[in-house]
Amino acid sequence: MPSDTPPIVLTFGLSDPTGGSGLQADLMTLASMGCHGVSVLTGYTVRDSATCDEVNGLDPEVVATQARMLLEDMPIAAFKVGACTRAEVVSAIAEVVADYDDVPLILAPDFTLDDEHVLAADELREAIADLLAPQTTLLVADATTLLALAQPDGDAEAPSLDAAISHLLSHGCEYILSTETGTHRLVNTLFSEDGQLRQDMWDRGSNRLMGLTDTLGSAIAALLANGQEPAEAVREAQEYLYQAVRSAFRPGMGAYMPDRFFWARSSDDETPPTSGQDVAPGEARH
Repeated sequence: MPSDTPPIVLTFGLSDPTGGSGLQADLMTLASMGCHGVSVLTGYTVRDSATCDEVNGLDPEVVATQARMLLEDMPIAAFKVGACTRAEVVSAIAEVVADYDDVPLILAPDFTLDDEHVLAADELREAIADLLAPQTTLLVADATTLLALAQPDGDAEAPSLDAAISHLLSHGCEYILSTETGTHRLVNTLFSEDGQLRQDMWDRGSNRLMGLTDTLGSAIAALLANGQEPAEAVREAQEYLYQAVRSAFRPGMGAYMPDRFFWARSSDDETPPTSGQDVAPGEARH
């Protein structure tokens, strides 16, 4: 790849016409962080900033064919996988990325849409847990998603969060960034098979925000594509997300959206507060 070509990241996910989440959020984040984003659509949503009315999935063969065309044409430095609509699409993606096991894979699954959109179906969770998670460099997920992936069929008693994380790591996932949204704080904890590597916490505002997981996952993918190690990429990606959230805006009548190009509209040289102050992302001290 010519030296003047930015790192290229391939992202799989849903189209979000609002630009708040999905592929649109991924591409903006990647561009903001110095990467060229290329995308493969897994489906599209019919939604505004307040609600999602419809989710339509693409044919798995179309997903795989588009990805392979891109991979045969360009050197991909990282993968990011977001929302998929059904198990067959997950299987198609898993088969493609398996041929590029030296390329980092960031997995940020989305089970937040309701059951009528099939994104919470058991078969989908099982496919992600069995086919994608074992190939994953870094999984970004909240506690509910981690528990669902560790016990996707829901037949047995639900494991503890620690047991779920251990299970996923022992089955091939290299790192897990467990995200937690409390009343006043966001707490993100990074795990590997060596245990907890770091924990960062920062204040959250009262506004409803969309696209946080996609933005964080894409930022990590961008940093890995630029050659950073996972723990450092997680730290820097959170600083980026903090600044984007700090500059969040409300384009419609629903959720606020992170300003992924906050730096382009900055009118001063303001820097984020340092670790130890209450509002900035900072590594927890034990």
